Amino acid sequence: MGIVFRSVTKQYPNTASPAVDNVSLDIKEGEFIVFLGPSGCGKTTLLKMVNKLYDTTSGTIEIDGTDINQVQTEQLRRGIGYVIQQNGLFPHMTIEANIAVVPRLLKWDEAKIDKRIDELLDMVHLDPKVYRKRRPSQLSGGQQQRVGIARAMAAAPKILLMDEPFGAIDAITRTSLQDELHRIQRLLKKTILFVTHDVDEALRLADRIIVMQAGKVVQFATPFEILTNPANDFIRQLVGERDVYRKMAFLKVEDVISASGNAETAAGAEGVALTDDLKLVFNRMVEEQVREYPVVDGSNRRVGTVTMERILTKLAN
Repeated sequence: MGIVFRSVTKQYPNTASPAVDNVSLDIKEGEFIVFLGPSGCGKTTLLKMVNKLYDTTSGTIEIDGTDINQVQTEQLRRGIGYVIQQNGLFPHMTIEANIAVVPRLLKWDEAKIDKRIDELLDMVHLDPKVYRKRRPSQLSGGQQQRVGIARAMAAAPKILLMDEPFGAIDAITRTSLQDELHRIQRLLKKTILFVTHDVDEALRLADRIIVMQAGKVVQFATPFEILTNPANDFIRQLVGERDVYRKMAFLKVEDVISASGNAETAAGAEGVALTDDLKLVFNRMVEEQVREYPVVDGSNRRVGTVTMERILTKLAN
């Protein structure tokens, strides 16, 4: 489902400046959007207005063309998954009971709920035979957060809100959870709104990043665009110095392909795919001391060429 913010403002009582200041955004269905910025910039407030944990002071938020204020709050929230940093699991309930909360509220058949619990635990790589009957206290922090994601997905919502979900997790587990979330997003194509103050996390996960400062959106762009063309000094300092190798991590072969004049099956050199990570292809070129590769489709038919010159030109722009 697409989400549209129209001139959204949130002003808390007895404050001089709005927490969210006249924000307008258009988020496409299936996008992974990250809200990035320092503490107090308004990113969490903006997120929580989507499921009406906070009301807007002015402006409107539309989901799939419908103003959320025209939808009953309970109905709205049942269609939106929500994951927070502390995972929010009920400590007295088993893992299976935690995941089943919303489906039971929706009066799903128990057989359907039972099947869904197994599907979700498998999805987040927790063996149902091992984890169903455990309680949250018997799980590590990373495992609890996986269950939190599973529970948010229980009723198959089309939108997932995530408020610094990995902020309290150690670095190694955090990377693993980021990979897991990325895999789930590719599999399910949910619309995800994800809040973080961690620049590397934002660059790693997002299709597009909303950078906020003092309640305003100062840039809304892809990770590559933010790295290569920051809108102001604040963003330039936020993402650090431009690093060619770092920029390459956010590009695919399709971003630098040269058109091919024929569709002959590639011969000789092994072909690379349109969706291959450009950094890995660049490393292969350096190691093998070659300056180009054929680009092939799933049937190994040539669709173009990727060259060292095209890569360097793209990175220089």
